[in-house]
Amino acid sequence: MKTLKGGPGGRGVDVALLGVAAVWGGSYLVAKELTAEASVPAVLGWRFVVASLALGAVWLWRVRRVPGRAELWTGVLLGLTQAAVLFLETWGVAQTRASKAGLIISLVVVFTPLVDSAAARRWLPPGFFVAAVVSVVGVALLVSGGGFRAPNPGDLLMLAAAAVRAGHVTLLGTLTRHKPFSSVTITLIQSAVCTGAGVAMDPAGMATAAFAFGPSGWLRVLFLGLACSVFAFLVQLWAVRRTSAARASLLMGTEPVWAVLAGVLLAGEAVGWSGALGAALIVAGCHAGQRIEARTRLAVPELPGLVPASAAVAGHVGKP
Repeated sequence: MKTLKGGPGGRGVDVALLGVAAVWGGSYLVAKELTAEASVPAVLGWRFVVASLALGAVWLWRVRRVPGRAELWTGVLLGLTQAAVLFLETWGVAQTRASKAGLIISLVVVFTPLVDSAAARRWLPPGFFVAAVVSVVGVALLVSGGGFRAPNPGDLLMLAAAAVRAGHVTLLGTLTRHKPFSSVTITLIQSAVCTGAGVAMDPAGMATAAFAFGPSGWLRVLFLGLACSVFAFLVQLWAVRRTSAARASLLMGTEPVWAVLAGVLLAGEAVGWSGALGAALIVAGCHAGQRIEARTRLAVPELPGLVPASAAVAGHVGKP
């Protein structure tokens, strides 16, 4: 991949990471539109057929090394957890507003360090839990719709997706840390597993969707498969090696902002005063929790178990 202008840690890197965040933020609206034309398994199946073909081409270009048994089974296991996350997310976004989905899933930034520190029996400072509570209050306001009421099924599915993604990212770090695995190979295996899950769950729907999508539908599929998976993966892989983890987290952490902009500007979704306040609290709480987690990790370098907050955003094939 050609080096963008701006040098290490320069403007080119920042623009690239913001581009990843914008693409992922817009993916919720695109996925929601596709689920109106086909089933969730069919949407994900075709999305990862596209991603797998493109990643396969990258693998042939950059890797061309047959994975060993440990690498293969690691990719399969991570593919299964990734598939669980993506099915929850896509079913969730089909039943709620795209702007809400993008904000709720951002809770993974505070869920991941909680899961990882609990698994390692290490606890984060009290300030982190204050930030987490602020984020949860933000979600309550976001789903209230101007008056306090129970969240809809889509909201609950997005919350479940955030929790499962936290476990997935923790597992990702545990299984791949200090291992000579190829990132491209692992990601390709995950993508192939997600493809298989979509085909297995609804083979007839896959066939029907191939004719139901039409030109605009296939453009959305290509956007999810190429932009949200392959482009985002390659760009973040290039960029995070040229900037700090904290800066990468901050830039990619703008994803929920882009999700709200896409929902409001392109789909005409209404936020309301409570939704706007909730969105602000979620972004503020996640940002504060991310900074506290980063400071804790840097202050205790001999404890490598803490998963960087950036991994919660970047440690997967792509967004729904």
